[in-house]
Amino acid sequence: MFAGTIMLFAAAAEAAEGASKHEGGGLPQLNPEHFTGQLFWLTLTFVALLFVMSRIALPRVGDVLDERRDRIKRDLDSAGRLKEETDAALANYEKALADARSNASGIAKETRDKLAAETEAERHRVDAQIAVKLQDAEARISTTKSKAVSAIGEIATETARAVVSKLIGQDVSPEDVKKVLQPAPAE
Repeated sequence: MFAGTIMLFAAAAEAAEGASKHEGGGLPQLNPEHFTGQLFWLTLTFVALLFVMSRIALPRVGDVLDERRDRIKRDLDSAGRLKEETDAALANYEKALADARSNASGIAKETRDKLAAETEAERHRVDAQIAVKLQDAEARISTTKSKAVSAIGEIATETARAVVSKLIGQDVSPEDVKKVLQPAPAE
């Protein structure tokens, strides 16, 4: 088929060359006497090219376009499926993250409560120790106070004896000084 078309082109080229030798100057294809032959060859070439295009080239182009359309459709379907899977994975991730945050919040609350209870127990224990130490200290203070009060009486007796002995020049017995220093009974 292609060989026939090529032979037709070659014959047309030879005819045009032969025509240009017989005539004078100018372009032979613009000569109105040759229009009929040119139109014949134009029609024949157009029909041959149309036949070749419709039977060979255009079906191949159509197949390529169909294949491309199918590939695009498959790719779009695959992309849609992957998008759905990604959305599902993202939703699962966000749910797991929310669950983890909730779990962490629960653990933190539980830990805070446990530490607060331990702190409260430790505070009560320390308060009890402080109360015991405070009672011991109060007992020691009371003992020291009573010793100091009794020592004050003895110091007062000795001081009074020394003062009297300096003032009057006589030595006084501690019992006499104690009798004088004791408060009088209330009536």
